Amino acid sequence: MKFERAFKLMQNGEKIKLPSWGGYWYWDDEKKTVIMHTKDGQELDIRETERVIYTLSNILDDGWVLADEENCPELGGEATFGFDEAVKYLKRGFKVKRKGWNGKDQYIELATNVSFKTPNDEVINVDHVDMGNKAIAFHGTSGVQLGWLASQSDIKEEIKNEYYWKNLQMEWEIIK
Repeated sequence: MKFERAFKLMQNGEKIKLPSWGGYWYWDDEKKTVIMHTKDGQELDIRETERVIYTLSNILDDGWVLADEENCPELGGEATFGFDEAVKYLKRGFKVKRKGWNGKDQYIELATNVSFKTPNDEVINVDHVDMGNKAIAFHGTSGVQLGWLASQSDIKEEIKNEYYWKNLQMEWEIIK
């Protein structure tokens, strides 16, 4: 949901969050401000944020959800998100994995400075007009596979229609 709606819900007593967050935001009616409850249990008045650009970019996000006991670690749940969010995290330099992947410690990340050696020992530095020199690298039980593509089970129902793409929360998580 857009922040405008999320803000109204906060003012009515609801807690809100972005899908990958461990914490949540809520409205403090006495102080007349948004309180950011962090994944570490700390509380910060939004007016005291030191990361203004990050906070504003969160406000502009259209992916707000109600925080509850299922989707918020600070309320006893688990933070997961859809494939569309997983791609955003890859672009920001995070490693992500899909819950339920069979192999231990499997994950994907965005590899940069991609190059390869031809059978003639010529080194080719990849430079694609749309992708530059980046590719998704899958770290699996047998090693690293460069050029990984999501399977239908990785994106499940999200491919059916826009509702799923924006709203179905698959179980992806950030690797720390």
